[in-house]
Amino acid sequence: MAKPTGFLEHPRQLPGKRPVTERIKDYYEVEQSVDPQITVKQATRCMDCGVPFCHAGCPLGNIIPEFNDAVFQGNWKLAYELLVSTNNFPEFTGRICPAPCEASCVLGINKDPVAIEYIEKTIIEKAFELGYAVPRKPATRTGKTVAIVGSGPAGLAAAAQLNQAGHQVTVYERADEIGGLLRYGIPDFKLDKQVLDRRLRLMEEEGIVFVTNTEVGAQISVAQLRDEFDALVLCGGATQPRDLPIPGRTAQGVHFAMEFLSQQNKRVAGKQVMSEEIWATGKHVIVIGGGDTGSDCVGTSVRHGAASVTQLEIMPKPPQQRHTTTPWPNWPLVLRTSTSHEEGCERQWSVLSKEFVAENGRVAGLRMVEVNADKQGFQEVPGTERVLPCDLVLLAMGFTGPEKSLVSQLNLALDDRGNVLCKRYHTSVDGVFAAGDIRRGQSLVVWAISEGREAARAVDEYLMGASALEEKERGVLALGR
Repeated sequence: MAKPTGFLEHPRQLPGKRPVTERIKDYYEVEQSVDPQITVKQATRCMDCGVPFCHAGCPLGNIIPEFNDAVFQGNWKLAYELLVSTNNFPEFTGRICPAPCEASCVLGINKDPVAIEYIEKTIIEKAFELGYAVPRKPATRTGKTVAIVGSGPAGLAAAAQLNQAGHQVTVYERADEIGGLLRYGIPDFKLDKQVLDRRLRLMEEEGIVFVTNTEVGAQISVAQLRDEFDALVLCGGATQPRDLPIPGRTAQGVHFAMEFLSQQNKRVAGKQVMSEEIWATGKHVIVIGGGDTGSDCVGTSVRHGAASVTQLEIMPKPPQQRHTTTPWPNWPLVLRTSTSHEEGCERQWSVLSKEFVAENGRVAGLRMVEVNADKQGFQEVPGTERVLPCDLVLLAMGFTGPEKSLVSQLNLALDDRGNVLCKRYHTSVDGVFAAGDIRRGQSLVVWAISEGREAARAVDEYLMGASALEEKERGVLALGR
């Protein structure tokens, strides 16, 4: 245990954020640099519980009490080794994970939970600073080859693990740069792309091959990949956005969120936007959807200089505190206010969008009505229908599943939700595996990393009869015991 009285002596403390008036003028990360002194104090709050529920709350099973103790002892090398034994990319999760581990923290029953995500971020940043985060090249090569389709967090995690097992890994990405959602979905003010590029340089030095501007099934055939590689791993994500087929949907100015967000990421990177440019500058913006993607649209619209931003959600407003329906250690249904919301946004709940009102072919308003939710669905409240003026509508209602082109070419079986059906990450086609959102549906980055790691273990067993990855992980875990 780091310090028996730590949780009594130190309140929860998180890093400061740059002032709103400053940060809305640029796309640099909102949070200030890590402060190791704050991190050590936060690590002392960990109680090293006999049953550490944070392990179960984390999809990766991070060894949290142990790396907290290492931080308290000032042993950053051990803390780093413990952290990366279960998490390939703590610099990503330390920035963009909603921290389900903290929701399961035992201290969180009656106090503020341990600041696990911030501790994780500090550990990896100290590891880079101190030279611990270096390429880990496999000692031997197996002679086996694996192709991974998609370079989001699931694909990168699978690539990293399979490379460590000694297989030669090639990652195919249809975009012009590697990263998937990390590159062209998450805004730079949440994840600076230099952080992503730093990791990719390490992976290339470890021997992983990245191929961009190559859509599997178009520029290169599935048959060719299956001939050239011993195994194929699909990590293409759930990229089919949920539409809103109401009257006026074809009006100009109604766009999917990812069109908007990916364009801005390209601008920040100094790249030309080839399609119709979407700007919120001077416009009254409506964001439909109350999740993280909607929040990202809010923050980006504010930085564009929108005249106003309104975010709509069909579900009721969540409670301020944990409700009895989501008791500890479950993930709580509570009102969450993001840094983007802090920057300027009106939020409305329990509203149903009925019609995009168009003038001269362009959207000019959204007809909506208040609703009550019951077991039968959403019931309109009489007399509450109104039109909210707008110039730009961004649809951020989630994703319905993977695109079907590659799935159809491989003739893969699907589950009842339209995702790729798998048994221990094996698809219905021999030698073809799937991981991440393409298999489990729309989810979190931390879940995608977990999926990539587990799929890699399944591929390793398929190729070698047993998984060397399990042996390596047990060896690293033993280091912290």
